[in-house]
Amino acid sequence: MPTYEYRCERCEYEFEKFQSITAGVLRKCPKCGKNSLKRLIGTGAGVIFKGSGFYQTDYRSESYKQAETKEKDARTPKGDQKKSEKKETKASDKTKPKSKSKPKDD
Repeated sequence: MPTYEYRCERCEYEFEKFQSITAGVLRKCPKCGKNSLKRLIGTGAGVIFKGSGFYQTDYRSESYKQAETKEKDARTPKGDQKKSEKKETKASDKTKPKSKSKPKDD
């Protein structure tokens, strides 16, 4: 629940009130009793989400993930890219069945 700041326009009394977000705006001043309270625009507090996830990793679209992968590949030094390409090639060679052809005798 947020804390709201109020100020009375008549007696200039200022105070903070801990209220629910759905609670209505206060109008009656607790000091002078007049209906002249105004809620002030405060700085508020930033919301901080801690932990993994929170949209950045959980709810991204596939196209975003693909673009992010391409961007990471572009940032990878060229030497590292060649090593990873060689590893991929070797891995794909292992999955292909090797044909056993006999050499022809002439």
